[in-house]
Amino acid sequence: MGPVTLKKSPSRRQPRIWKISRPPGPRGVDGSSVIEQEQARQALQVLRGVEPDVGETLELKVAGTAESLHLPRAAFELIRDVLANMAAGQGVTVVPAHAELTTQQAAEMLNVSRPHVIKLLDERQIEYRLVGRHRRILESSLIAYRRSQLGAARSAADELAAHTEELGLY
Repeated sequence: MGPVTLKKSPSRRQPRIWKISRPPGPRGVDGSSVIEQEQARQALQVLRGVEPDVGETLELKVAGTAESLHLPRAAFELIRDVLANMAAGQGVTVVPAHAELTTQQAAEMLNVSRPHVIKLLDERQIEYRLVGRHRRILESSLIAYRRSQLGAARSAADELAAHTEELGLY
């Protein structure tokens, strides 16, 4: 089985968006490779106890060579987050914070249809700008929308739980 590879989005003018693609092999229920999940779990176990100080780098040795590299703390934390998601069998997409996304890319990130994203844009729930006739969504605007939706969903769930307790149904 080959290694996990990173593929760049095919668009020329769009920001580089990296998605983890998996080689063929036995898959778990959610489509992730069982072997990859286990490898990610093992790597995560090793990295959980490592905490570089602020401003320090982490030295990594490259297997099979005499090379080593110094990984900044922010990159180390990102790798640890990627491994945690892979260990849980979840896909990972890395998008630069300043990236401008197409409506299709935004829809994929929100896991909704492109027409729904356009509706959200028209309702001004997500900030965007026009480039000619094309809508471009700043990644930070998309993340802000997602956070507000998660907050609203949590509030609604808390309110529902309170009502359930008041009525003695729980």
